[in-house]
Amino acid sequence: MRHSARLLSILLRLVGSVALLAVVGLLMPTAWMALCHERLGLGGLPEGPVFEYLARSTSAFYALTGGLLWVLSTDVHRYARVITYVAVGGLFFSVAILVTDIVAALPMFWTIGETIANFGTCIAVLILQGDIRRSADTRQEREVDS
Repeated sequence: MRHSARLLSILLRLVGSVALLAVVGLLMPTAWMALCHERLGLGGLPEGPVFEYLARSTSAFYALTGGLLWVLSTDVHRYARVITYVAVGGLFFSVAILVTDIVAALPMFWTIGETIANFGTCIAVLILQGDIRRSADTRQEREVDS
C-alpha cells in the first residue's frame, strides 16, 4: 500500500507540475504565442479578444488544476474521493479533447500524444487507487480476524 500511495503522490505531483507550466501561456506576450503557433505548423494565430480570452483562461485553468493536484498529492488517503473524481472526470475530458482535436484538424502527433497522456494518466491514477484500496481492505480484514 505504501508503495502505491507513494507512486500516486509522485504521479499527481508530476502531472501537477506540468500543468502548472501553463502559467507561462497566461503571461507570455501574444507575439510569442503567434510564433509558437506558426512553428507548430498551425498557420497564423487567430486575432481578436475571443482567442486571447480562451488561450489565457485555459492556461489559467490548467495552472489552477496543477495546483489542485499538488494539494491532493499531500494526502492521497484523505483526498481519495476527490482524486477519483478528478481521474474519472479526466477520462471524459480525454474523450472530449480527442473529438475536439479531430474536429479542429490538429496535427496527428498532437492528438495522439495528448490523448495517450491524458487517458493514460487517469487510468494509472485509478489503478494505483485500486491497489491502495485493496491493501487497506486486506489490512482491515487481518485486524478483524486477530
